[in-house]
Amino acid sequence: MVVSSQPILQNSSHTFKTCNIPVIDMLDPQAKFSITKACQEFGFFKVVNHGVPNETMTNLEGDAVKFFNLPQCEKDKAGPANPFGYGNKRIGSNGDVGWVEYLLFTTNSEIVSEKSVSIPGNSQLFWSALNEYVTAVRNMACLVLEKIADGLTIEPKNVLSRVLRDQKSDSCFRLNHYPPCTELEALNGGNLIGFGEHTDPQVISVIRSNNTTGLQISLRDGTWVSVPPDQYSFFIIVGDSLQVMTNGRFRSVRHRVLANSMKARLSMIYFGGPPLSEKIAPLSSLMEEGEERLYKEFTWHEYKASAYKTKLGDDRLGLFEKKIKIRHGQK
Repeated sequence: MVVSSQPILQNSSHTFKTCNIPVIDMLDPQAKFSITKACQEFGFFKVVNHGVPNETMTNLEGDAVKFFNLPQCEKDKAGPANPFGYGNKRIGSNGDVGWVEYLLFTTNSEIVSEKSVSIPGNSQLFWSALNEYVTAVRNMACLVLEKIADGLTIEPKNVLSRVLRDQKSDSCFRLNHYPPCTELEALNGGNLIGFGEHTDPQVISVIRSNNTTGLQISLRDGTWVSVPPDQYSFFIIVGDSLQVMTNGRFRSVRHRVLANSMKARLSMIYFGGPPLSEKIAPLSSLMEEGEERLYKEFTWHEYKASAYKTKLGDDRLGLFEKKIKIRHGQK
């Protein structure tokens, strides 16, 4: 990996807190209520008994490790990311950088298209593992969304999951590789940012990583909390679009990744997005009588275009918040 001559540092003289991340057993009959509560309080939770075979996860991880261990000149053949393909250090086109290299893929009705990115080596095995993984994780994400609809008592059951199952779903998949940074020990308590803080603009994100630390989420009070890794489980992130669809009942969670001084971190993220033409607005079946909509209606294409013009840490939803009128008699 080509590295920056000036790593992205964050001064820190304190240790990060840990908290009890909600753990949802997908086989629990009460999971729909636990998921809803976790989305309201954290916008983030861990799922176990998720139904994705361990072999499906380890096969793709092995292929990804092989790719990121290739000589730089070989990896560069899969890039540059525009936005799909191999990227190195640069995140997006607005100046954000991190201690990360990645592969980004679009997904469609055939899940992942082999024509989208050129992969060196035995690409057929790579694409097979990738398709199998994305299919399984998308199905699991849809099940989570259906349990959310059930927990919120809104109809139809697929009111949320249908946007991911749509053949025109604008979802994507990302493999992030964070090389170890031995220089961290000389940074006097500073932290090297692998991927800067942000929220995900889509409906839902599903993360699985190897057993290396680094992922952190921000609690409502702004405290950063380290998420213990678990290579056998998945972590679910509420996206901006789901925040709008629930009219703010759920909140998209800010998260980031810090580099590790000793071990490489590999994460695999499915971003479940709606079709470009899909209108994103608070669900009428969820709104209570007299409840005001907190957000303007927009299409996913409009929000995506706006989000991709911003820097990672910007408040992307701020531009789409409605100014609530002061009711008569209020000051």
